[in-house]
Amino acid sequence: MSYSFLPLTCQPVANDPLAPLIAPLTALPGIAEKLAGLLARALGGGRVIDLLFHLPEHQIDRRERPRLSDLRPGQVATVIAELVRIERPESRRQPWRLVIGDGSGFAELVFFHPHARVTSLTPGTALAISGAVTLAAGRPAFVHPDHLHPAAQAALIPAIEPVWPLTTGLAAWQVRKAMAAALTRLPAFGEWIDPELRRRRGWPGFSAALRALQAPQTPPDPLARQRLAYDELFADQLRLALIRARRRARPGRALIGDGHLRARALAAFGHDLTPGQAQVLAEIDADLAAPWPMRRLLQGDVGAGKTIIALLAMLRAAEAGAQAALMVPTEILARQHFRTFAALSPVPVALLTGATAAAERREILAGLASGAIPLVIGTHTLFQREVTFDDLALAVIDEQHRFGVGQRNELGAKGQKPDILMMTATPIPRTLLLTQWGEMAVSRLIGKPAGRQKIKTTRHAAAQLPAVIAALERAFAAGARVYWICPLVAETEASDLAAAEERFTMLAERFPGRVALAHGRQSSAEREAALAAFAAGEKPLLVATTVVEVGVDVPAATVMVIEHAERFGLAQLHQLRGRIGRGTAPSFCLLIHGDGLSEVAEERLSLLRDTEDGFAIANADFRLRGGGDALGTRQSGEPGFRLAALPRDEALLRIACRDAAVLLARDPALASERGRAARLALRLLGARGRGETG
Repeated sequence: MSYSFLPLTCQPVANDPLAPLIAPLTALPGIAEKLAGLLARALGGGRVIDLLFHLPEHQIDRRERPRLSDLRPGQVATVIAELVRIERPESRRQPWRLVIGDGSGFAELVFFHPHARVTSLTPGTALAISGAVTLAAGRPAFVHPDHLHPAAQAALIPAIEPVWPLTTGLAAWQVRKAMAAALTRLPAFGEWIDPELRRRRGWPGFSAALRALQAPQTPPDPLARQRLAYDELFADQLRLALIRARRRARPGRALIGDGHLRARALAAFGHDLTPGQAQVLAEIDADLAAPWPMRRLLQGDVGAGKTIIALLAMLRAAEAGAQAALMVPTEILARQHFRTFAALSPVPVALLTGATAAAERREILAGLASGAIPLVIGTHTLFQREVTFDDLALAVIDEQHRFGVGQRNELGAKGQKPDILMMTATPIPRTLLLTQWGEMAVSRLIGKPAGRQKIKTTRHAAAQLPAVIAALERAFAAGARVYWICPLVAETEASDLAAAEERFTMLAERFPGRVALAHGRQSSAEREAALAAFAAGEKPLLVATTVVEVGVDVPAATVMVIEHAERFGLAQLHQLRGRIGRGTAPSFCLLIHGDGLSEVAEERLSLLRDTEDGFAIANADFRLRGGGDALGTRQSGEPGFRLAALPRDEALLRIACRDAAVLLARDPALASERGRAARLALRLLGARGRGETG
């Protein structure tokens, strides 16, 4: 229920046009500390601009003003009527009923917990009422109407009412009052959008768009929200473009090699690079030869061949007389890369992990410090304090999403402005390439090496599990090796998911001597022994958790069973499936799921069944779950936009990316009239809604 409030006066504006907007909420009239705290909780920030950017979820149209005789259930109506009588309840379980009339008919106001203002009303009072109409005992009724005022104050009922997200203890009328005050603080901004683009799109000005959504007089035109979404995306892309320009201006070093080490590695590899590999290697080489530090993301689907690219890039550093390091998130993956590098590299390669023996560790540390070891592969151990390099010129970070921003920076700090190459096997949607990786160059590795087999993926209900287990006997007879993936290591009281240890016990009884177990709680020696037995075919069935998601390369493995597949993310399922299909034999992935799948789970599993296209899967995963914020420190959830929504606004994002680049090309100092306006947009909007202003 809303209440009357006094008209609001304009606030003084300081020399800084943004000062009234970045002021605390308590600067608004009538906003004390307690209310400011409630607002800040709902808004995600405690400034006036945070309030203005708290967009309504929808609007309620209260313009219908019918007579009581014309009321119909389901409509939202605003009426002027006289209070005829009050029917007080006989018990606390019954509601108060206020009968109203307007000469054409009668209706009721129903309150289960009436405010004192309601119980003090007297018959004959003229009232202005607005709310949803329902039926009570065959009579039109307003149950707890949204608005109830004296008829003389009917103007307090908005014709179009925004509905904002709230928090416990915060009422809509309080937000409306604060919003009215905040809107008076909006200055007359210069225009930062390209004039021709704005004309073509028919967008209102920035402040006009905010007013149209936050205090609408008519149903808001979709162009107002579209304009604000573009403003935020444009500011974000302009910020990223400035970061790229600033990084390119920093001095670096050019890594020039003669190719002799690469030639020897490729000869040992025994295969030509695919066209996709040759293309991304050329892009990386151009960065390595440039006089500024490289910041590049190598994005390639599972099995696309990123490892050989990483080795060739690192050998370029070795040819230039420097060192290179490859950091990976798990010991399993580190050992896999080390085996590949040791077989192909013509220069010494070291492996440094938490499991490295003390004597070997001392030898490796000495070799890195002296420069005797040009290439090193390791886990988080690489950025520890005791690890020093003679001349680290290139840092490669694999499965980059497994590392925090600080950890990635710590490795880079081991050298003098080294080139940075990040790699990911999780395909990234086009949207995220622009929003989260826009501050670095991106190489997209398309295609897979020749000979990779297509994987047939099927879905099976949990009730079919006995039939799946029975089929394993036939698979073993044909020489297959099988992964069996479980979500958990052990059962807990809170979960009924299949557990790796329990599934191992059951399968080991069914197939004695043929089952191995691998999970993250084992010692590295136990886990390595299990993986080795599986790879050698001594134990053709490996029961495992997601520790095998990366770093396990067994070309003979052709079958994967994933229990409770609905509990995994799409990208993770795609990564797990990538453990098979690495040899020349046909491969099969069986997704076991529970009953009663949600609509989203149905869509996810069906998509995985129907395609192996990692980029299509990534786009679907982003649409269904959000893509995280890999540019900042937040590694999960949706990008932190307030006014834009992805992937809905992806088309606007692509326009904003081009527009920001064109503006900087024409006005690199942002000194023109539009450039100065864009500087204000950066302060207002360029921090992805995280409360940054400068």
